[in-house]
Amino acid sequence: MMHGEAGVPKTGILILILGVIFMKGNCATEDEVWEVLNVTRMCSRRKYFFFGELKQLITEDFVREGYLEFRQVASEGPVQSVFLWGPRAHAETTKMKILEFLAKVNGTDPSYFPFKYEEALQDENAKAQARISANCVCYYKFLY
Repeated sequence: MMHGEAGVPKTGILILILGVIFMKGNCATEDEVWEVLNVTRMCSRRKYFFFGELKQLITEDFVREGYLEFRQVASEGPVQSVFLWGPRAHAETTKMKILEFLAKVNGTDPSYFPFKYEEALQDENAKAQARISANCVCYYKFLY
């Protein structure tokens, strides 16, 4: 993580947000994210010693660094903002790692969330297949 000096508190916040996004179907509203963060007693407008203002960290810094995508979507009511995993999050972690973290925090096993566990397994398999394909292409280019 690039922003600031102290990575551990920010990394914990990011992992929590990635978990919310994953558990909410790979897209979480801004309200859903703040609801979870409020449970941890984190306030959007408060300035924190390690990373400054939380709202800026999440909606600007994590987005700029590629960990999150933050989009506005039309709805029947007022326009809503949603979070998705960014390309850097997809590259640096997996759904299984996030699910394992969430399970550990809740004192359970990832398989306790059967649908999410299955999705995380499929994600692991897809990433493994992509690595194998990339290695085959590299090996083929090396030979010729």
